[in-house]
Amino acid sequence: MKTKSIGQINQKIEDGEANVYTIEEFKKLISDGDAPSFEEVDVVTAGTCGVMSGTAAILNFIVSEPGEFIRAREVFLNGIPAYPGPCPNEWLGSIDVILHGTTHSVEDHNYGGGFLLKEMLRGNDIDVRVESVEGKTIENTITIDDIGRGQIIGTRMAFKNYTAFVNSFDEPVSSIFSGIPLEGKLSGLTFSGCGALNPLQNDVPHNVIKDGCRFLLNGAEGYILGDGTRSSVEKPNLMLTADYKQMDPYYIGGYKTGEGGEVYDTVAIPIPVINEEVYNNLLITDADVKLPVAEIKGRHLPVGETNYHEVWKDYDLRPKFDDSSCSKCEVCQVESVCPTNAFKDRRFNVTLCFGCGLCSHYCRHGAFDMNTGDVDLEINGETVNIPIVCRQSDRLRGNRLSLRLKQLIESNEFKL
Repeated sequence: MKTKSIGQINQKIEDGEANVYTIEEFKKLISDGDAPSFEEVDVVTAGTCGVMSGTAAILNFIVSEPGEFIRAREVFLNGIPAYPGPCPNEWLGSIDVILHGTTHSVEDHNYGGGFLLKEMLRGNDIDVRVESVEGKTIENTITIDDIGRGQIIGTRMAFKNYTAFVNSFDEPVSSIFSGIPLEGKLSGLTFSGCGALNPLQNDVPHNVIKDGCRFLLNGAEGYILGDGTRSSVEKPNLMLTADYKQMDPYYIGGYKTGEGGEVYDTVAIPIPVINEEVYNNLLITDADVKLPVAEIKGRHLPVGETNYHEVWKDYDLRPKFDDSSCSKCEVCQVESVCPTNAFKDRRFNVTLCFGCGLCSHYCRHGAFDMNTGDVDLEINGETVNIPIVCRQSDRLRGNRLSLRLKQLIESNEFKL
């Protein structure tokens, strides 16, 4: 078997001679019948983006002068409960908290930790309320500059793809797996996963994606800690960490679901092509990656199966908004369903857009144009065509971070 060492690849990177591809570039060459040979590729950068519920942030900041209170009993950031500790910081006026990306504000069920983490990275003011153990209330305002130390730990990230969901019942069903309650009678399909672009899908079984490997999490350099919680050989995921303050707010944020606010992240991992087995794993295509379909009421209720080619194909990654078609409705349906608040006050912020597709299905006046596709499923012996109404993964963000990682490698700013 032909092989290369990590040291040899790093030397080629240092000499400016490494052949580096993003996973999007590599897969396109495969589809064009022009895939580079083992000798012609040294590194492939693979990225994925999607709702990653296992996201938590460890944050330290000062809320008062020393001596004002003993220690925190409860902490709220923009109304979102954060968990004080483990360090008590007695009498210091300093707070250590753990913030879950999935925790919801006590004032707004749809506003969760993911939205807060994005706002803080963007430099927004964050309201802090501390209830101390002796019954005092301390209120203050902080920004990202007041965070002395911030670290994201993902307990379950970069899942090697997932499951699609439909609702065959009569009534809508609320779930974290859909941006809004999923309509019944098989009227729509929601799915997660970036298919053949996902890093773990291209490295089975963990030949090079291993503990201690460096990668990018939301634009910041981080480290793989190992397998994530509930990881298995069939459905692996990763436990990851990186410096929160170094992250780019474009790649992390909140995502409203039928069950309230969730959090999305973007991961890009370099795959060094050290042998022919690693190379051959990279040849997988979307059509090769199966996508099971289940009832929205439970992953234990299988309905059928499709594949990631059928749900991604060459469908649109972003909607086109025609302001002239917008009727300026008193109650805008798109504003209410958009999971990332990309459409607000009749304005479309493409930077916040996740490409979920809900706007194109729920705008009453056709102001949003986006082809999100459909799938044919064999259900009870019949072929049923179901439109794709919601995505919870974003290939555009995944591809952009893969490109950023490639650029860092080529400029000798990132070593394997």
